[in-house]
Amino acid sequence: MRTDITKINERSPYTDLTEGLQLYAGGTSRLFLTGEWRTNTPVLDQDKCRQCLLCAPVCPDSCIPVKNGKRQDFDYDHCKGCGICAEVCPFDAIEMREGVEV
Repeated sequence: MRTDITKINERSPYTDLTEGLQLYAGGTSRLFLTGEWRTNTPVLDQDKCRQCLLCAPVCPDSCIPVKNGKRQDFDYDHCKGCGICAEVCPFDAIEMREGVEV
């Protein structure tokens, strides 16, 4: 059975779920706020940021948007707080803070 994942939620009966809870729809990550899984939160210090953009391509969840050659604030709806961006920042402009809230 191939179920449309957009129609599955916490109230769906088990009979509507796919065998093994396998996902058959692609591109669904935008539909789910996976940032709620985060235990650490990256916080950008705008004063320290030099717009080198080294952080953006290493984010595994594409949570650092870049517009017109400048990085924007984090997409906290999807950021899982892995800290890779903070590790690669040569200017210490990204600080990891404990907790989900910003």
